[in-house]
Amino acid sequence: MSSFLYRHPRLRLAGLLSAPLLWLVVAYLGALAVLLVSAFWTVNGFTGETVREFSLANFRTILTEEVYRAVTLRSLGVAAAVTVICVVLALPMAFFMAKVASAGSRHWLVIAILTPLWASYLVKAYAWRILLANGGPVDTLLGGPGNGPGYGLFATVLVLSYLWLPYMILPIYAGLERLPDSFLEASADLGARAGRTFRSIVLPILVPSIFAGSIFTFSLSLGDYITVQIVGGKTQLLGNVVYANIGAANNLPFAAAVATIPVVVMVIYLLAVRRSGALEEL
Repeated sequence: MSSFLYRHPRLRLAGLLSAPLLWLVVAYLGALAVLLVSAFWTVNGFTGETVREFSLANFRTILTEEVYRAVTLRSLGVAAAVTVICVVLALPMAFFMAKVASAGSRHWLVIAILTPLWASYLVKAYAWRILLANGGPVDTLLGGPGNGPGYGLFATVLVLSYLWLPYMILPIYAGLERLPDSFLEASADLGARAGRTFRSIVLPILVPSIFAGSIFTFSLSLGDYITVQIVGGKTQLLGNVVYANIGAANNLPFAAAVATIPVVVMVIYLLAVRRSGALEEL
């Protein structure tokens, strides 16, 4: 058998890749296919049974009902706001790690950035719930109960930015490490100030890294439903709508139709950023 496989390298390669490809096709692409198909089903309003017949009723409801358009736009806005905040915070942090900190301390800084990822998602979200509670630490720092932001849309953006910030820092840090110091020195020798050097040299090189990080921050924020459940108050995002229709409403086809919105948005986003080289930075 080994001699036969040695003489047929393509067959050997196919055998090695068969198991992971089978898992990808069945478990991942198969699940997406079932999701897409079930989005065209409906639920009988009288019996509650799923009607497995092709229908555009779910998508028609999403497009015509004002509440679902508002939830979609709100979810896109939250994802975009989280991404922008993460970029603004990650740029100086990653620059310090890559170009200012000593070589010995960089490893410890990377570990410090990764440490929050080792903690449970729920633990971090509930910790922020305690911080933002009425009369909690944030209220105390801002002058007393009721002075803090409380629960709501702002709290959701704040907590999501905290949760996904490491996913933006690391790609930018990797991009800055590949930036030769001689580029910065040459710019300084030519009389360029820090702002001009950043705009003309650093930022163009970092564009693929920023897009790579945004793929994580944008997609994770767009599909999140736990954080908004914990600190969002009455705020509703796409994830909440999916969760509500799977649970209490017991309307799986409509939940599947709503769940296709983030999938379509991310496919369009990935196609848009593909030319920037962001996918090679992942």
